[in-house]
Amino acid sequence: MSNTEMRDASSEKGRDRLKKSDRRRQILLELKLRPHVRISELARRFNVSTETVRRDFDALSDDGLIARAHGGASAPAQGHYPGLDERANAWIEERERIGLRAAELVQDGETVMIDSGSTTIQLARALAFRGTQCTVITNSIPVAMTIGHGTPQVLLCPGEYLAAESALIGTETLEFLARFNVDRCMIGASGLSAEGPSETVRGFAAVKRMMLSRAAKRHLLIDSHKFGRKGLAQVGDMADLNSIVVDARPKGELLTALDGASVEVIVAPKA
Repeated sequence: MSNTEMRDASSEKGRDRLKKSDRRRQILLELKLRPHVRISELARRFNVSTETVRRDFDALSDDGLIARAHGGASAPAQGHYPGLDERANAWIEERERIGLRAAELVQDGETVMIDSGSTTIQLARALAFRGTQCTVITNSIPVAMTIGHGTPQVLLCPGEYLAAESALIGTETLEFLARFNVDRCMIGASGLSAEGPSETVRGFAAVKRMMLSRAAKRHLLIDSHKFGRKGLAQVGDMADLNSIVVDARPKGELLTALDGASVEVIVAPKA
């Protein structure tokens, strides 16, 4: 450690400082109010070293919540990606099949994490229809509302509300999920390539990674038009999954990668 870093670390001791989670919430709030924040400015405000703020920036950037810039950070640029309502009205028959097949994996008495997405909403409908006696933890308001009409118990995550997705994201969401150990997680993704699942929606990759880390069995629900696609943020490696539930069997490089990682391919039958 350099002399400067030692002085910075020493100056942090004994002074009132925000917790890591509170600092990161403050950074996200600042970026709602202005387009760019600087490391040096936040280090002074938080009474921490510039290295501490830089680590905060790195973590938030990895989660897709900010964009790193020289000496600071800005809100991530939003390219065109269809919102939840638009996605929910596409590939309906395929997603219904996937949801029905995935619901068959959930047993009475299990605890299940379900993330936000058009396909996981179909899973929620199937669970409610089947009356599966399970406990569901979700960051998706539509999933919570849909399952709430059936018999499962529902725990809705806190967090920053993402209106286009009707979902919760951010530090509070991740901290809440980290409290639980569950039997399964059921997640969607923007794409699935040989490298693994990836995500385009801001903040979703971090939620999916946390759910994968807290579940004994990990399932990806994804329709075949997303095969070979890569989203902005990598969710994890192929080996992080136990199975994928799909409407059609993958081929070529993707199938080879799935086989190599011992990921079970569950094809939802046609009606």
